[in-house]
Amino acid sequence: MKKIIYILSAAVIAAMAVSCEKFLDSDSPSAFDSASVYSNYSLAEGTVFGITEAFCEVNSYRGRFLPWYGFNTDIEWYNTYKPGDGKSDIAAYDCKPNNSQLNLTNGPFPLMYTGIERANLVIEGLREYGNVKEDANMAYLLGEALTLRAMIYYDLIKAWGDVPARFSSVDAETIYRPKECRDTIYNHILADLDEAIPYLPYPGATAATSRTDRVNKVFAEGLYARIALAASGYALRPADGAVGTGDAGSIRMTSDAQLQKDVLYPKALAYLKDAIGKASLEPDYETYWYNMNNMNNMTAGPAYETLYVIPFGAGRGRWNFTFAISSEGSSWSGGVSRGGDAGPVPTVYFMYDDNDVRRDVTCANYKWSKSTDPEMAGISKWYFGKYRFEWMNAQPYTGGNDDGIKPVVMRYADILLMAAEIENELNGPSNAKPYLQEVRERATGLDAAEAYVNGINSKEAFFDAIVKERALEFCGEFLRKGDLIRWNLLKTKLDQVKEEMLALRALSDDYALYTGEVAFRLNDAEDGLDFFFPLIGQEIPAGYELESDYLTKYDDAKASGFYTDRINGIYYNNPDEYMFWPIFYDTITNSQGAIKNDYHYDNPQ
Repeated sequence: MKKIIYILSAAVIAAMAVSCEKFLDSDSPSAFDSASVYSNYSLAEGTVFGITEAFCEVNSYRGRFLPWYGFNTDIEWYNTYKPGDGKSDIAAYDCKPNNSQLNLTNGPFPLMYTGIERANLVIEGLREYGNVKEDANMAYLLGEALTLRAMIYYDLIKAWGDVPARFSSVDAETIYRPKECRDTIYNHILADLDEAIPYLPYPGATAATSRTDRVNKVFAEGLYARIALAASGYALRPADGAVGTGDAGSIRMTSDAQLQKDVLYPKALAYLKDAIGKASLEPDYETYWYNMNNMNNMTAGPAYETLYVIPFGAGRGRWNFTFAISSEGSSWSGGVSRGGDAGPVPTVYFMYDDNDVRRDVTCANYKWSKSTDPEMAGISKWYFGKYRFEWMNAQPYTGGNDDGIKPVVMRYADILLMAAEIENELNGPSNAKPYLQEVRERATGLDAAEAYVNGINSKEAFFDAIVKERALEFCGEFLRKGDLIRWNLLKTKLDQVKEEMLALRALSDDYALYTGEVAFRLNDAEDGLDFFFPLIGQEIPAGYELESDYLTKYDDAKASGFYTDRINGIYYNNPDEYMFWPIFYDTITNSQGAIKNDYHYDNPQ
């Protein structure tokens, strides 16, 4: 009989990070067997926590997956351009199987399978011993485990494409598994969510679902829709039957009959409509992100926006450590240089209407000096204003390797925009407009939002509006890469933003009316800068300092950081051919040859 150590030990992994002999020879010091554990709510709940503990391992979600997946896109990019550097290569679609950051025995791929193995054991134990048909609390734990497993598999496919499918715990016969067509996994995890959703209470309905680090029904419904959009959309895929053969693949939709839009979209929309009204938007966009940085994003319920966060503890996670406004040794960051690794592409600021409150929250063009004075950062380096050390008041950051921030996996705005996208696809824009309007109303006010959505009169125009709205709403939340892939717009949008950056530098095309100057001042809260880029003839308000030729003074000089090679270097390889990471050499070797790379990537000899 399986012992509880198989659930809680980080040494249990799914296929490729330890040898078969080491796995099978493991001894368990635990006195608890599966029947004892999974028939007791407190003990069973602890095994569910064991699934999420895998997120916190050094090179798992904590230190490798979250800091490195999701850019470069048309709205987010890595702030260092250095071809041949392991980090720069990941961002610029040149991540080789021996990448120095990710080719690790304890890297994100094997550690994500650690979470899957633990989830498999929990699901098996609860099905056998948990009395889930009679006990709503035990049914909740089963629903939570199914949802977490689905989320991990979705993240694996998002980063690697086709991966091994494991839906039962490892034994001697199954420890080495090849990659399997992602459609098999999509079908399984969508069915898992169909089962899980009835088990899960709405946000705020129970003690567990009143916390955003626990799964609730609305998150699971949103996850179903997110997976359905990906499964039925475009992606780089090997030919049918050619997964794991070294096939280069092509951009296409699935041929699986069960994953077509006409099958998945109606069900996804039904789930989203059920979710709508069970949570709500925070009325003020800046307050939402202040609360996220201030560790006040832990409450779930109908009056709250956050649906699920990565459950890092107070001393875990590298979110602001990686993505906050750059601090070059200020007291905000504990006297060390942290943050600023990635940021908005320089043109993103100019995508927003002047009255859109999201612009100045999302796009920060200043950084913190050692003396804790803010200073303009230069046109080539922008930072995500959603993430700020200076807003970490409840738990100030002291400069270590972890900051305790709990990154948001899904919030209610995504429920609304997915509903708008799917409703438009199924029925046209008329019924979809209210969902888009609700998101824009917070950003621009009621009158402007109504005028905007009422001016959209075709299905195609509404789709274009969704493409733009998701950029404006979610910049810095790293949903964009997956969106562009499923829309078959990845390379198209990256090429477009390269041209836009060149035009910005030259003050041509859409940027021809800008003076090239920047005006800035210390903001009223004295925790950052207010800044704007004046148009020709625009008066500079009193109290602002003006810097001339901010956009153009270096032209193509490397000193500006905005030179042509840097702009073109948003990708090194064709992103349509290298949208997925390779399976890394260490993982392939430890799979005893079961796993092989596709998509132009090498396999170890």
